[in-house]
Amino acid sequence: MSRIPLLLGTVLAVVTVLGPALAPYDPAAPVTAPWTESGADHLLGGDVLGRDVLSRLLAGGRHLLAVSLVAAALATLVGALGGLAAGWRGSRALTASADLLLAVPVLLPALVLAVSLPGDAAVVAATVLAGAPLTLGVIRDVTAGVRERGYVRAARLRGESAVAVLLREVLPAMAGVLAADLGLRFVTALQLASALGVLGVTDAPATGDWAVMLRENLAGAALNPAALAAPALLLALLSLAVAVAARTGLRHAFGTESS
Repeated sequence: MSRIPLLLGTVLAVVTVLGPALAPYDPAAPVTAPWTESGADHLLGGDVLGRDVLSRLLAGGRHLLAVSLVAAALATLVGALGGLAAGWRGSRALTASADLLLAVPVLLPALVLAVSLPGDAAVVAATVLAGAPLTLGVIRDVTAGVRERGYVRAARLRGESAVAVLLREVLPAMAGVLAADLGLRFVTALQLASALGVLGVTDAPATGDWAVMLRENLAGAALNPAALAAPALLLALLSLAVAVAARTGLRHAFGTESS
């Protein structure tokens, strides 16, 4: 059962990457009347400008996926480095800084950043601010536990530096935790990118993205519900699949750690 979210997420990711090549029409060109209902020629109908919804759906996920992956990777990297330092040295300053950032509502810095930075950069920066403190807390606790294990003590007795021990001994032991955490940060990034896109404070390519599709087609939901429901469903399914797979990975990783 735990393989289903991973399989679903993989299928959605593959379709997202290959989507532009599979689109039956030019996603940026009007090909029918605005908000045409679903039919044989246009399986999901038309959008606000008469563009094929299915084509925009297939082409609109790549941008969100790329931005979310970059943002998630950077958030995990920053959080992991901070967690390693905090767990190894017991730094209260890093922990207090992370707790302070967690007390700030996620959308508040995201909206401020969206005004002062380009759209994609705002998503990346907001994801780091929102996700890195969570990663720091997880990695800090894992590091504090791993540092007392026999193989780590042996490396320290051999005279290896703290950096060498962390890179050679500690990091490999938490590879599963980092992979699962990356999935959770991806969900955070996807949600922030979607929220800013729906609010209209970020830019999107000419082919659009799923968040922009939601904003553009909200007014015509009664005329062609598929134009609104399809991108919303894909966003929800991708977030759910990755989140469930990541949480399952965290349970397995901590189960392995405890064993």
